[in-house]
Amino acid sequence: MVSSDILLMEEAAMAAGRVILSYYREGQQVSNAADVRHKGANNPLTKADLEADRLLRTTLLAARPDYGWLSEETVDSIDRLDKKRVWVVDPIDGTKEFIVGLPQFAVSIGLVEAGQTLAACVHNPATNETFLAQRGRGATLNHQPIHTSSRTQLIGSSCLASRSETKRGDWDPFKQELDLTIMGSIAYKLSLVAAGQYDMTFTLTPKNEWDFCAGALLVTEAGGRVTHKGGEPCRFNNKDPRVRSLLASNGHLHSALLARLKGIPYGPDRHGPTCTAQPITSTGKRAES
Repeated sequence: MVSSDILLMEEAAMAAGRVILSYYREGQQVSNAADVRHKGANNPLTKADLEADRLLRTTLLAARPDYGWLSEETVDSIDRLDKKRVWVVDPIDGTKEFIVGLPQFAVSIGLVEAGQTLAACVHNPATNETFLAQRGRGATLNHQPIHTSSRTQLIGSSCLASRSETKRGDWDPFKQELDLTIMGSIAYKLSLVAAGQYDMTFTLTPKNEWDFCAGALLVTEAGGRVTHKGGEPCRFNNKDPRVRSLLASNGHLHSALLARLKGIPYGPDRHGPTCTAQPITSTGKRAES
């Protein structure tokens, strides 16, 4: 069944990508038709996000009506906690880059069972890259096998850094140690680490499950390792989908990276509970903003 899920995910992601590209203008700000608005501070939303989310939800749940649903652009429901399998979706990871015409955004779809990602699809429609993974069966880019890099020395490693975090100065302590490249979309960053194009990426700023559910499986299936700052493994379909940190590496560098970040404080939660899919309470209601 997971193999057929992979095909479904890829088809849905590519269809969503076509919707997104109808609004995208490379190197330019999106047009007024994209209807840019804001869910909260530094947290934009566009018509493309909503249309892609609607297409993905309709397509994936129509084909798998017994699966649960967790998406950035859909109000959360406690029902997903009782489902055997759950779709974890970000219709556009990297909305800020999409808005300004940077090809650093992606459709991200993960399929979760018992806290683990079974299958993953990350599709960047602007670059025509589709990353797929199935637990225990490896990862691919445009259907060709991919593997993480072989670097073993932390100093000088190539590392993808968040655009917004770099602007805030969060990456200043690492500029002399790592070969930093600024990149939008955590899902896309994880995909590029999986493909061996970069050695690592990390963030100590809070993220949500939909940001990295698919990308984390890509990295691990390509031979890398993904944890939180304390070394804890990632688990998904939690009642509260928000996490405080995420580290992804080629695997060889992970122990050294964990040691390097041990004394570095977590970044501030600048979005707070303002995301569309807000955490659910024990009563099944959305948490109050």
